[in-house]
Amino acid sequence: MTAAWVAVAAVAGGLAAWTLAGFDGAAGDRGRPLDDAAVRRALAARPSTPTTPTTPATPASPDPSTSREPASSPEPTGSATPPPRRSTLRFTGGTATAECRPDGTVYLTSWSPADGYHVEEYARGPARSARLELEPSAEDADDVEYEISCGPTGKAAVSRAPEDDD
Repeated sequence: MTAAWVAVAAVAGGLAAWTLAGFDGAAGDRGRPLDDAAVRRALAARPSTPTTPTTPATPASPDPSTSREPASSPEPTGSATPPPRRSTLRFTGGTATAECRPDGTVYLTSWSPADGYHVEEYARGPARSARLELEPSAEDADDVEYEISCGPTGKAAVSRAPEDDD
């Protein structure tokens, strides 16, 4: 009877050790975290997903030629608007990420002041231009105000805003 208990304990211990060590089966390594290099390798080995949508076959279609879109169909025309174009802008006092929208407006999605600055005021849009006013930590330094707008190519640009004469 003791030999049976020893055998059961050995099998249970072996299974526990095998589980803790991870299982390298068909689905991959299941117990170990991946480091950065392993994540990059796994993503590179992953098959890419199609970038063009496929149209499912129409059920019970009497004519098979109408069940799918032709492979050489022209680009769809209609009210589909292109997505906003994002740009990250760097300037004295920090960075900002802005979206140039199809209607020509700009929207600040985020901003981050550099060390020694903080955002005093902002106007994020959407509007023809957005503004960020940064205040330096140094007592004798002037505030810096920037204007962000979208150029004719749809890419955001930053410039020093004209000073107000208040």
